[in-house]
Amino acid sequence: MKKLEYLLPDEAATIAIGDNLAKVLHWQNEQQQAQQSLVVFLNGDLGAGKTTLTRGFVRGMGHKGNVKSPTYTLVEPYELTPWQVYHFDLYRLSDPEELEYMGIRDYFADNCCCFIEWPEKGAGLLANADIIINMVYQNEQRVIDLQACSKRGEDVLQQLALTYG
Repeated sequence: MKKLEYLLPDEAATIAIGDNLAKVLHWQNEQQQAQQSLVVFLNGDLGAGKTTLTRGFVRGMGHKGNVKSPTYTLVEPYELTPWQVYHFDLYRLSDPEELEYMGIRDYFADNCCCFIEWPEKGAGLLANADIIINMVYQNEQRVIDLQACSKRGEDVLQQLALTYG
Protein backbone atom coordinates (compact mmCIF):
# COMPACT_ATOMS: atom_id res chain seq x y z
CA MET A 1 0.00 0.00 0.00
CA LYS A 2 1.63 3.21 -1.16
CA LYS A 3 -1.03 5.81 -0.40
CA LEU A 4 -4.09 6.40 1.79
CA GLU A 5 -6.43 9.35 1.92
CA TYR A 6 -9.05 10.21 4.53
CA LEU A 7 -11.46 13.03 5.24
CA LEU A 8 -11.08 14.24 8.82
CA PRO A 9 -14.30 15.98 9.85
CA ASP A 10 -13.02 17.23 13.22
CA GLU A 11 -10.25 17.23 15.80
CA ALA A 12 -11.37 13.87 17.23
CA ALA A 13 -10.90 12.20 13.82
CA THR A 14 -7.42 13.72 13.53
CA ILE A 15 -6.48 12.40 16.96
CA ALA A 16 -7.97 9.00 16.08
CA ILE A 17 -5.78 8.54 13.02
CA GLY A 18 -2.69 9.33 15.11
CA ASP A 19 -3.87 6.87 17.76
CA ASN A 20 -4.38 4.21 15.09
CA LEU A 21 -0.85 4.75 13.78
CA ALA A 22 0.38 4.04 17.33
CA LYS A 23 -1.74 0.88 17.52
CA VAL A 24 -0.22 -0.31 14.24
CA LEU A 25 3.30 0.14 15.63
CA HIS A 26 2.43 -1.72 18.83
CA TRP A 27 0.87 -4.56 16.81
CA GLN A 28 3.84 -4.79 14.42
CA ASN A 29 6.27 -4.77 17.34
CA GLU A 30 4.45 -7.71 18.92
CA GLN A 31 4.27 -9.64 15.63
CA GLN A 32 7.90 -9.11 14.66
CA GLN A 33 9.27 -9.10 18.20
CA ALA A 34 11.61 -6.34 17.07
CA GLN A 35 11.40 -2.59 17.02
CA GLN A 36 11.83 -0.59 13.87
CA SER A 37 12.15 3.15 13.72
CA LEU A 38 9.53 5.27 12.01
CA VAL A 39 10.12 8.67 10.45
CA VAL A 40 7.06 10.71 9.49
CA PHE A 41 7.19 14.04 7.66
CA LEU A 42 4.17 16.26 8.31
CA ASN A 43 3.18 18.88 5.74
CA GLY A 44 0.36 21.38 5.92
CA ASP A 45 -0.42 25.01 6.57
CA LEU A 46 -0.41 26.44 10.08
CA GLY A 47 -3.39 25.02 11.94
CA ALA A 48 -3.91 22.12 9.53
CA GLY A 49 -3.71 19.54 12.34
CA LYS A 50 -0.10 18.33 12.30
CA THR A 51 0.37 18.70 16.06
CA THR A 52 -3.11 17.31 16.72
CA LEU A 53 -2.30 14.15 14.74
CA THR A 54 1.00 13.83 16.61
CA ARG A 55 -0.85 14.27 19.91
CA GLY A 56 -3.04 11.29 18.99
CA PHE A 57 0.04 9.23 18.18
CA VAL A 58 1.91 10.14 21.38
CA ARG A 59 -1.12 9.40 23.53
CA GLY A 60 -1.70 6.16 21.60
CA MET A 61 1.87 5.18 22.48
CA GLY A 62 0.96 5.53 26.16
CA HIS A 63 1.76 9.11 27.15
CA LYS A 64 -0.68 10.41 29.78
CA GLY A 65 0.43 14.04 30.10
CA ASN A 66 0.22 17.13 27.98
CA VAL A 67 1.40 17.00 24.37
CA LYS A 68 2.42 20.45 23.23
CA SER A 69 3.80 21.87 20.03
CA PRO A 70 7.60 22.13 19.98
CA THR A 71 7.46 25.40 18.04
CA TYR A 72 9.95 27.15 20.33
CA THR A 73 11.99 24.16 21.51
CA LEU A 74 12.38 22.44 18.08
CA VAL A 75 11.79 19.03 19.66
CA GLU A 76 9.63 17.54 22.40
CA PRO A 77 10.83 14.11 23.58
CA TYR A 78 8.55 11.41 25.00
CA GLU A 79 10.11 8.37 26.67
CA LEU A 80 7.47 5.66 26.26
CA THR A 81 9.16 2.35 26.95
CA PRO A 82 10.22 0.67 24.78
CA TRP A 83 9.87 3.59 22.37
CA GLN A 84 11.34 7.07 22.20
CA VAL A 85 8.99 9.45 20.40
CA TYR A 86 10.27 12.79 19.15
CA HIS A 87 8.03 15.53 17.83
CA PHE A 88 9.95 18.13 15.84
CA ASP A 89 8.64 21.47 14.64
CA LEU A 90 11.21 23.09 12.36
CA TYR A 91 9.07 26.10 11.44
CA ARG A 92 11.31 28.57 13.30
CA LEU A 93 14.59 26.93 12.29
CA SER A 94 16.77 29.61 10.71
CA ASP A 95 19.66 27.40 9.57
CA PRO A 96 19.58 23.61 9.03
CA GLU A 97 23.05 23.41 10.58
CA GLU A 98 21.37 24.04 13.97
CA LEU A 99 20.11 20.46 13.70
CA GLU A 100 23.67 19.22 13.43
CA TYR A 101 24.55 21.00 16.68
CA MET A 102 21.68 19.32 18.52
CA GLY A 103 22.80 15.86 17.33
CA ILE A 104 19.91 15.25 14.96
CA ARG A 105 21.24 11.90 13.73
CA ASP A 106 20.97 10.45 17.25
CA TYR A 107 17.19 10.83 17.11
CA PHE A 108 16.81 8.24 14.34
CA ALA A 109 17.72 5.06 16.26
CA ASP A 110 15.78 1.77 15.93
CA ASN A 111 13.58 2.44 18.96
CA CYS A 112 12.62 5.96 17.83
CA CYS A 113 9.53 7.38 16.18
CA CYS A 114 10.08 10.86 14.77
CA PHE A 115 7.27 13.14 13.65
CA ILE A 116 8.71 16.15 11.85
CA GLU A 117 6.72 19.26 11.00
CA TRP A 118 8.17 21.52 8.28
CA PRO A 119 10.77 18.90 7.20
CA GLU A 120 11.90 21.00 4.24
CA LYS A 121 13.64 23.30 6.73
CA GLY A 122 15.98 20.43 7.67
CA ALA A 123 16.64 19.18 4.14
CA GLY A 124 19.83 17.18 3.84
CA LEU A 125 20.17 16.52 7.57
CA LEU A 126 17.09 14.45 8.33
CA ALA A 127 16.67 10.70 7.92
CA ASN A 128 14.54 9.67 4.96
CA ALA A 129 10.82 9.60 5.64
CA ASP A 130 8.98 6.29 5.90
CA ILE A 131 5.69 8.15 5.54
CA ILE A 132 4.87 11.63 4.30
CA ILE A 133 1.59 13.04 5.58
CA ASN A 134 -0.01 15.99 3.82
CA MET A 135 -2.89 17.77 5.51
CA VAL A 136 -5.01 20.35 3.72
CA TYR A 137 -8.11 22.32 4.58
CA GLN A 138 -11.37 21.43 2.90
CA ASN A 139 -13.89 23.93 4.23
CA GLU A 140 -14.17 23.18 7.97
CA GLN A 141 -12.66 19.73 7.55
CA ARG A 142 -9.24 18.38 6.64
CA VAL A 143 -8.09 15.95 4.01
CA ILE A 144 -5.14 13.80 5.04
CA ASP A 145 -2.98 12.06 2.49
CA LEU A 146 -0.47 9.46 3.70
CA GLN A 147 2.25 8.33 1.29
CA ALA A 148 4.65 5.46 1.94
CA CYS A 149 8.27 6.19 1.04
CA SER A 150 9.84 2.93 2.23
CA LYS A 151 9.00 -0.72 2.79
CA ARG A 152 8.46 0.15 6.45
CA GLY A 153 6.03 2.88 5.44
CA GLU A 154 4.16 0.52 3.13
CA ASP A 155 3.78 -2.04 5.93
CA VAL A 156 2.44 0.62 8.30
CA LEU A 157 -0.06 1.97 5.76
CA GLN A 158 -1.23 -1.51 4.84
CA GLN A 159 -2.00 -2.30 8.48
CA LEU A 160 -3.52 1.16 9.02
CA ALA A 161 -5.92 0.57 6.14
CA LEU A 162 -7.06 -2.64 7.86
CA THR A 163 -7.53 -1.07 11.29
CA TYR A 164 -8.70 2.45 10.45
CA GLY A 165 -10.71 1.68 7.35
